[in-house]
Amino acid sequence: MNMTQPIQEQDRFVQKEGHLVSDMGGEKVMMSIQSGRYYNLGSTGGHIWELIAEERTLAELVDALASEYEIDPEICRAQVVQFLEHLTREGLINVTRGE
Repeated sequence: MNMTQPIQEQDRFVQKEGHLVSDMGGEKVMMSIQSGRYYNLGSTGGHIWELIAEERTLAELVDALASEYEIDPEICRAQVVQFLEHLTREGLINVTRGE
């Protein structure tokens, strides 16, 4: 995905294979086998990581998270987009542009 193009509602996200993930005190931590880098996804980021074990659109993620955390959908969307952009830059997820 070209990061100069903003993430859209119908873009789809899924985990890439090759990561070791563990729960530590309610937070998800992960190691990329390919790069050897460690990541602390936190609790909410860890939940997003679990959700994208199966391919999901941005809209699906925002709907699920805004409802679960009782947060304004626009605020939720902004935070989810920021997190997904980080995962994309790190090469941790696959992104398919929506139509």
